[in-house]
Amino acid sequence: MTDYLIVGSGLAGISFAEKAINEEKSIVVFDHNKNSSSRIAGGLYNPVILKRFSEVWRAKEQLELLEVFYTEIERKLNVNVDFKMPILRKFYSIEEQNDWFTASDKPNLSDFLSTKIITSKINGIDSPFNYGEVLHTGYVDTRLLLDTYKEYLTSQNCLVEAVFDYDAIVFKENHIEYKSIKARHIIFAEGFGIHSNRYFRYLPVDGTKGELFIIKAQNLNLDVIVNTSVFILPLGGHLFKVGATYDPIDKTQLPTEDGKQLLIERINEILNCDFEIIEHFAGIRPTVKDRRPLIGTHPNYKNLHVINGLGTRGVMLGPQMAKELFENIEYGKPIDKEADIKRYQKRLSMFI
Repeated sequence: MTDYLIVGSGLAGISFAEKAINEEKSIVVFDHNKNSSSRIAGGLYNPVILKRFSEVWRAKEQLELLEVFYTEIERKLNVNVDFKMPILRKFYSIEEQNDWFTASDKPNLSDFLSTKIITSKINGIDSPFNYGEVLHTGYVDTRLLLDTYKEYLTSQNCLVEAVFDYDAIVFKENHIEYKSIKARHIIFAEGFGIHSNRYFRYLPVDGTKGELFIIKAQNLNLDVIVNTSVFILPLGGHLFKVGATYDPIDKTQLPTEDGKQLLIERINEILNCDFEIIEHFAGIRPTVKDRRPLIGTHPNYKNLHVINGLGTRGVMLGPQMAKELFENIEYGKPIDKEADIKRYQKRLSMFI
């Protein structure tokens, strides 16, 4: 008997897998979504919404758990995936500077927003109004993380690379059977692929397409992340990740010419040096209109559970939501009402 059959090997899936393993539970992971948005994500972790200078939901808890989670994974996998790096918010006016100082005085933001204006010049970027520094930030190399973690799962003989067949689930009194697998629980961590899931497609995962670049800019001297209308993240070797666009209409995984031109336009607004596009990629983020994740147990099937809706903050939300879901299943601890799928239970009747 396997404890958990996990469908999906993106950030949500491996976050739950790691939590279960650390709690000495047995798992089988289905690599269900070949085009996981987690692989092409920016991977930034940042406790502040910089458009509005407001705190990310439950940011302090997420950062505390994030530190432990990725340190343990790096030790286990013998790989460096968590890169501590300041985020600088470029100011466009004196008014924005004033708004920054006003926000930094708020008790919930004072730990995250430095009150010292960064006046250092960055070769390749004009910023006459300077920068504000966000604290406790960095990025996770999600592609390296997911690839290495899949290798680990393979070495433990608990990775199945196959499309999951929902019709093959057989419900027993205290467990489920899926082909040759017997499991106490199934965890669906499919991202936007949830729309194919007959059990959880009632949940309102909208999906927002994001497009990003890897660029090369020989004359851009940058060792921090800069946030403006897009983020610019140094990767080393004069390479930079730049993104992202937000398109709620297009649900394809393919990069588009419109997305390309928009990113070029925004880069040209920021950089005053030449750059070359090395790679252009896209993915569908699993987003929810109320901007809260989706975790919990199916109202009619006690062995089926979901972790989804991590949106653009999967690096931060994944470990926290996996912990909360696991402790709810195993110990009956309550799920935060803002994240619990019970808030959408009325929608279920529309999909039966």
